[in-house]
Amino acid sequence: MTIIDADAHVIETERTWTFMLEEDRRFAPELLVSKKNGIEFWRIEDRVIANSNLGLNVPEDARDMTDVSSRLAHMDKLGIDVQVLYPTMFLRPLTARTEVDLALCRGYNRWLTNIWALGKGRLRWIVLPPLRTMDKAIEEINFGKANGACGVFMRGNEDERLLSDSSLFPLYKEAERLDLPICIHAGTGSFGYYDQYGQDVFSRFKLPSVGAFNNLIYQGVPNKFPKLRWSFVETTSQWLPYAVNDLMIRTQAEREFQRKYAGHVLTQARPKERNFNAATILRDHRVYVACQTTDDLSYVAQCVGEDNITVGTDYGHADYSNDIAAIQTLAEGGKISATFGQKVLGENPKRLYGL
Repeated sequence: MTIIDADAHVIETERTWTFMLEEDRRFAPELLVSKKNGIEFWRIEDRVIANSNLGLNVPEDARDMTDVSSRLAHMDKLGIDVQVLYPTMFLRPLTARTEVDLALCRGYNRWLTNIWALGKGRLRWIVLPPLRTMDKAIEEINFGKANGACGVFMRGNEDERLLSDSSLFPLYKEAERLDLPICIHAGTGSFGYYDQYGQDVFSRFKLPSVGAFNNLIYQGVPNKFPKLRWSFVETTSQWLPYAVNDLMIRTQAEREFQRKYAGHVLTQARPKERNFNAATILRDHRVYVACQTTDDLSYVAQCVGEDNITVGTDYGHADYSNDIAAIQTLAEGGKISATFGQKVLGENPKRLYGL
C-alpha cells in the first residue's frame, strides 16, 4: 500500500522568489532580519510578516527544499511514500494588489514545479490560483496540472468572499474539468478577518474552514459541480459531528417551515428543501477531511463513515498541528482498525488527489 501524507509543507525562502517570472521580480518579498534577536520577517509592500522558518524534528535542508534528496530520505525514515505539499506564507492574506498576487502565485508555482521534477514522483503539490484575476487563476491551475500539482489551494474565505460566492464558480468548473480537487487549508484570505482576530490562532486559522464546509454544503455548491472533490486540511476532523449535526438541524427546521407555511404568502420566501444523510454526507458531496491522531476517530467514523478521512503530518511547521509521527502512529495500529488505517493512510488520499 502506498502511504500518502495528505498535508505536508514547504517553507518559502529567498530562493523561492528566484523562480518568479522576470516581469514579476520587482514584487519579490524582501527578507528582513532583526538586529536584536535574529528573527526573520518578510516585507511585502507595506506589510511585514514573520518568516515561519522553524520546524519540528525536520532537517533544515529538507524543510526548506534546498536538498530534495534529504527530504526524500527523511520521508523514507518516516515510512511515507508520497507527500502532498502545501505552502506556508499563503495561509494568510499577503496583498490586496492584483499584480502582486499574480506575481507571488506564479513564482511559488514555478518553484514547486522544480521541486516536483526533482522529487521522483513522490512530491506532489497544491497549486496557488491568483484569485483576484480569474483568467490568470485558470491559467495557473492548468500550469499546475501539467507540472505535478494534484489540487487547488484555497482558504476558508477569499478576498472578503465566502467560498459559495458565484464569482468563484469558473475556477470550480475548470478544476472539475482538470480533475483537481479544491483543497481548503486552515487559514484565511481576508485581511479584515485576519486583522480582527489578532493572535487568536483558533479563530483566525481554524474557524474559517469549518464555516466554509457548512456554507458550501448548505448552499448546494458541490451539487453544481458533480465530479469535483473537496478537501479540508489541518483543522482536525473532530468538528465534523458538530458541523453535520448543525446541517441536519437546519434541514429539519426548513422542512417544518415548509410544512407549516405551504400554500401561504410566505411560500416563495421559504428555504429550498435539502436532503442530508449524516452517515453519507461526505461521500455524497465528495468531501474529504484530514484528521489528527488526537481525534476520537472511532466517533468521527461512526458519524460520517471511514471513506473520506485522510491524515497529514503538517511536516515543516512548528505549531500544535504538527505531528511528524502521525503516519507511523496510525500505521502501527491500535488507534483505529487495520481496515480503517489502510483507508486513511492510502486509499482515501489516493482517491482525493487522483494519485
